[in-house]
Amino acid sequence: MASASKTQTITQSFFLLFLCCQPLLAQIPNPETLAEKHQQYRVKSLEDRRVKHRDIQPLIDHYRQKPQFKVQRVGTSVEGRPLHLLSTGTGPTQVFLWSQMHGDESTATMAIFDVLAFLSDPANQAITKPISQKLSIHFLPMLNPDGAEVFDRRNKLGMDLNRDALRLQAPESKVLKRIRDSLQADFGFNLHDQSRYYNAAFTPKPATVSFLATAFNEAKDINETRKKSMQLIVRMNEVLQILAPGQVGRYDDTFEPRAFGDNIQKWGTSLVLIESGGYQNDLEKQVIRRLNFVTLISALSAIGDESYAQEDHQDYFDIPMNDRKLFDLKIKEVNQTWKDWRGVTDIGIQRIEVDDTAHVNFYHKSQIVDLGDLSTYYGYEEFDARGYDLVVGKKYIPQATDPKIPSKTQAIALLKKGYLYWQVAQAPSDVEVDVPIFLVSPKFVVPDNSLYLGKNPNFLLRKNGLITHAIINGYLIDLSQEVDSFRNALYLR
Repeated sequence: MASASKTQTITQSFFLLFLCCQPLLAQIPNPETLAEKHQQYRVKSLEDRRVKHRDIQPLIDHYRQKPQFKVQRVGTSVEGRPLHLLSTGTGPTQVFLWSQMHGDESTATMAIFDVLAFLSDPANQAITKPISQKLSIHFLPMLNPDGAEVFDRRNKLGMDLNRDALRLQAPESKVLKRIRDSLQADFGFNLHDQSRYYNAAFTPKPATVSFLATAFNEAKDINETRKKSMQLIVRMNEVLQILAPGQVGRYDDTFEPRAFGDNIQKWGTSLVLIESGGYQNDLEKQVIRRLNFVTLISALSAIGDESYAQEDHQDYFDIPMNDRKLFDLKIKEVNQTWKDWRGVTDIGIQRIEVDDTAHVNFYHKSQIVDLGDLSTYYGYEEFDARGYDLVVGKKYIPQATDPKIPSKTQAIALLKKGYLYWQVAQAPSDVEVDVPIFLVSPKFVVPDNSLYLGKNPNFLLRKNGLITHAIINGYLIDLSQEVDSFRNALYLR
């Protein structure tokens, strides 16, 4: 018994010693807890990706009233919209984050204001106090407000700000360089969005978040500055693997001499580039916004307690590369007949966003973007069409007793009978149609069953003599179920 008691005492001592040796890791915020908290700090006035300069001004003004924040006007855009820097913390380590240098890449802009709300809440002091004591954090949300106004990548001069680090022609670029230099930032976060069609290489999973420790020369050498970027990314990847396993990618690190990320790394700031990609059923990127929120807070904490330095920077290279092999919809091995030819083909479909005139909303105008053997590609949605025939739809000419535009129920009934098109005497006011059938003019001629790149995907699927599914503007509709994920059809002349 004495021997067993002694063994137990030794075991407990080793366990306590282990715990004492892990103080830095213990301070890292729990990712799942942060994800749950996000709803509390999610800024409700930012609801979708088409964030405008006017949307964030009340939020910036809010932080002018908080003593722990400093708000500075640091410049203006080409069209005269003010650029602001929001700073907090008193620590010696300078951290600089900027977002929306591309006007149509706003996921991190939304997340930044969620992070600010979290940092400003005294209830979170267990996490935020150590951060504010060790770091001085500077946020420049929406570097390109003129591009954001029209939801465009480039600024008013038509320039890609991320390719203006050498010439510094754009006023927004000059602001970014001046702030980086004035802070002599130790860490920088270059926050972007990437296409939702990127996947983690060799997997069907989207690259929901991708990282890049930018190269500072053609040889892609690793100095101490870049090594820190890699170590921090390894830590951030560990966080994301808890919340979105397998959905993290690594961006190509080929040196781009004109890019801000590459040059900021060269200028001595450990630069982390974050790209927000796609997530199933998250067109407005609200799930990805939450992932940004958790990742950024976790990163700030890891910088503050320097726990990121415990990571092996070589693990950075274990993150799968970005690949671009995703479609919104992939139809697999459908039977197609063309004159005397009969065979099977895969169809890759993307739902292209078309902005409205005010750039506050959009509709889809889908396209076939690939055909043939797509066995190495993936879809957010996939349909195995083996045994199904591709069928051309017919045009329905309404009778006097029919409505001008069919109801959803009527549209589904017509699709089952082989009709894809409803003729209207007068063009509707909008191009998009909210029922699952195409509206067409009297001059409209039903196309043949040929498939080609760029064609709007609209056809029917038939099996054993029955039409069971319709593809309407790139949306797969199961005619035996309620239509729940359809956004819009189109008016075709």
